[in-house]
Amino acid sequence: MSARPVNPILKQALELGPTILFFVLYLRIKERSFEIGGVEYSGFIVATLVLVPLLLAAMAVLWWLTGKLSRMQVFTAVTVILFGGLTAWFNDESFFKMKTTIVYGIFAGLLGAGLLWGRSTLEWVMGELLPLTHEGWIILTRRLALMFAGLAVANEVVWRTQSTELWVTLETFAFPAALMVFLWVQIMALERHMIQEPEKAERP
Repeated sequence: MSARPVNPILKQALELGPTILFFVLYLRIKERSFEIGGVEYSGFIVATLVLVPLLLAAMAVLWWLTGKLSRMQVFTAVTVILFGGLTAWFNDESFFKMKTTIVYGIFAGLLGAGLLWGRSTLEWVMGELLPLTHEGWIILTRRLALMFAGLAVANEVVWRTQSTELWVTLETFAFPAALMVFLWVQIMALERHMIQEPEKAERP
């Protein structure tokens, strides 16, 4: 079933809004601590707990508007709920920080596993959105697998060696921006692998 059309600005707001709100909330309460049920939680963990219902609400609205959610959106929601829950349960922010490493690592692993079989997992997921030849999909998949692996390593280095504020900033803006720029550059570089639609014959 194809998704119903929706205003692209509204769609972007629903997809990016929860993460931006998490960033803003964290900046406002990062120096504070909160006692909940007799347990003291940092501002980071409270912001993480707020992110979970925000994300679920945004996805519910998106599903209601379009009638469909992508595999990526569902996977993202599951990981946020899982690692957000672990963060709160153990009162340890490292679980949520590791989420990014695990997500990027899983993406790299799935893409790499498909390549071992001579297949493009990316083509299976996005084949209808981008008219590439099979060879083009293999090239893009190989490069994107390496990119995800690099982002996973970068996230590990940042959260283990840098401040939480820097990690939140990079997680919210730098990592997604780097991925978008990388994809844009790759699509431009793979232009020769694009499938051109046959021109319609002109009527006499």
